[in-house]
Amino acid sequence: MFRKLIITTATALTFSAASLPASANGINIEQFGFGHVTGGTQNGFNNLIGIFQDGHHNEGLSRQFGNGNTAAIGQTGAHHFADTWQNGFGNSAGVGQFGTDHNAIMTQDGNGNIAAGVQVGHGCDASVNQAGSGNVAAFVQTCP
Repeated sequence: MFRKLIITTATALTFSAASLPASANGINIEQFGFGHVTGGTQNGFNNLIGIFQDGHHNEGLSRQFGNGNTAAIGQTGAHHFADTWQNGFGNSAGVGQFGTDHNAIMTQDGNGNIAAGVQVGHGCDASVNQAGSGNVAAFVQTCP
């Protein structure tokens, strides 16, 4: 009888732990090619990170502290670097880089900020730094 109780309790704990939302954060990473680096940190609830890399030697990093933040990085080509850092609530950051040797850094500290950028060609550099609430920044660059 005691053995059945232990097994039943262990099974119930396993199912209940498996259904916990794990702070309801999400991350999706897709990499094709070789030599890519990806990293991320999430501290809070309902944060989402998506990173797509195709080609070789691309690096994508995303850090989120707070709740309800979203970050997306898409890189096709070679030798790109993208970094998003968000602190607060309800911020969104997105970077798309196509070609070679692009760098983008997006930093947001506050609530409800949006930053988005696209770089095409070779060797573009961009940096966005927003503090406060409700800020919007967008850029599109074509570099030879």
